[in-house]
Amino acid sequence: MTDWHAICEQLAQYDTPTICNVIEMFGIQPHTAGFMNKAIHAAYPALPPMVGFAATATCRTASPRRKDDAYHHLTQQVERFSELAGRPVVVFQDLDEPPVAATFGEIMCTTYKIFGAVGLVTNGPGRDLAQVEQLGFPVFTDGAVASHGYIHILDVHVPVRVGGLTVYPDDLIHADLNGVAVIPRSIAEQVPGAAAEFVAAEQIILKTLHMPGVSLEGLRTAIGKADEAMAQLQRSLAAG
Repeated sequence: MTDWHAICEQLAQYDTPTICNVIEMFGIQPHTAGFMNKAIHAAYPALPPMVGFAATATCRTASPRRKDDAYHHLTQQVERFSELAGRPVVVFQDLDEPPVAATFGEIMCTTYKIFGAVGLVTNGPGRDLAQVEQLGFPVFTDGAVASHGYIHILDVHVPVRVGGLTVYPDDLIHADLNGVAVIPRSIAEQVPGAAAEFVAAEQIILKTLHMPGVSLEGLRTAIGKADEAMAQLQRSLAAG
């Protein structure tokens, strides 16, 4: 049985660009796929990488709901966290175009954190950002708006599209101040080990660059050694 908790802990040791670099080495998707565009950014860039499984949902804020209050479906949403492979990352698609009001605030994020979620991603804006920051709860959003408008949750655990990326329920999410990416589950167990080797190869170049009096010839030599280490890693990944 896969220990997803341990894998997520290992993945959290690396930044999201490194994870994207490693995914590319498996050759299973285009280099332009698998990550959100620049519209989605970290509200709290100083927080460490966020890793978890997508608890997807759709919402609207522009139009009055037909019944129920703003938080009626919140408990139902949280109840379904148990269907995921590991700790949840709430991924909201605001269906209004453009989004009008805040998709999340202090009460929602506090609820999510108390019930095990490790962060939130949305194409809509948020609010209560100072209070959410105090929670140490990572959120990735397109900005901030003071009002929640007519916030209501519609469907839970359905495919959503956020930042140009389609996210499916239980997708493995990795995100930090650089952006948000999905790690294909088929390679997820191999990614932490590959990331360690990838970082070691990059360090060959970086250490050379920080040496006093580094020359272009020294840099060329370091790049050659790093390229060979990367090629060996790629051969290892291809061999399974």
